[in-house]
Amino acid sequence: VQLQASGGGLVQAGGSLRLSCAASGRPITSVNMGWFRQAPGKEREFVAGMRWQARSTHYARSVNGRFTISRDDAKNTVYLQMSSLKPENTANYYCAAMLGNPVLSTLWRSMNYDYWGQGTQVTVSS
Repeated sequence: VQLQASGGGLVQAGGSLRLSCAASGRPITSVNMGWFRQAPGKEREFVAGMRWQARSTHYARSVNGRFTISRDDAKNTVYLQMSSLKPENTANYYCAAMLGNPVLSTLWRSMNYDYWGQGTQVTVSS
């Protein structure tokens, strides 16, 4: 699976951005997808995930209610809609794919993902 993330940029606090992750090599309907972010000097952290089988979505507590993960099966693309952005959301955002049928907690750990896209930088100014 090859993943291509895009959509990052500079936005003011309170604004919105939509990140895209275009997949190739395998239908996204058959893989679990996740979004992670990494700020300078910090560890990579889970942001949002979607399990393929139930199409269930899961979010980090810090973004729940502001971020939405979704997918367009026809375009084989996963999105991360980010609203009410805060300066602390500034980071390099990565999409990732995981094979199999994981339990929920498996989605949270970056080490469980099989494929990664390159990052897309999101900068939120105050």
